[in-house]
Amino acid sequence: MNIILLGPPGAGKGTQAQRLMETRRLVQLSTGDMLRAAVKAGSEVGRRAKAFMDAGQLVPDEVVIGIIADRIEAPDCKNGFILDGFPRTTAQAEALDRMLAEKGLKLNVVIEMKVDDTALVERIAGRYACAKCGAGYHDTFQKPKVAGVCDNCGGTEFTRRADDNRETVVTRLAAYHAQTAPLLPYYRARGVLREVDGMASIDEVSRQIGRVLDSF
Repeated sequence: MNIILLGPPGAGKGTQAQRLMETRRLVQLSTGDMLRAAVKAGSEVGRRAKAFMDAGQLVPDEVVIGIIADRIEAPDCKNGFILDGFPRTTAQAEALDRMLAEKGLKLNVVIEMKVDDTALVERIAGRYACAKCGAGYHDTFQKPKVAGVCDNCGGTEFTRRADDNRETVVTRLAAYHAQTAPLLPYYRARGVLREVDGMASIDEVSRQIGRVLDSF
């Protein structure tokens, strides 16, 4: 089964992708990871990508599609894949469909993790982590049992990601919606778009995604 997860930063796509890898034996494909791997391997498409990256330029869509095409030929993708972060535009979606069709494959479902922007800003802006062990906390939803002390390791120093602030999150959400909006009617017209409540608990989102996949 070949899946695309759509959702803004902080919607939990990575968490759900990890669960799908474990329960459905699918492979999560990150375009960034694939680009770096192709460059390191020195493949033809990797060398093309490297030329653009070394020049500080964006890697063209056709090169990214070529890297995805190579990657899904690997044995670990025989059960299917999960794409997260690609495509971002209708042109990329069309190119992806053409490439898959040439291989006799298709996208089975595109799952949009719908979120409430205001609530998502609150969710992301309040995140922080233990500097020692990386355990995650939140100003409102998940405080340490003892203030200032990590439940996991007893550490007393905490860090926040530089981009986990309200202004940056709002900007990232606006960019996501601008990029993704055209993809929704594109995939809806093809009958593969489904929605889940991205603001539900992690387990509930997993159950909703499971029901969607079971219907195909």
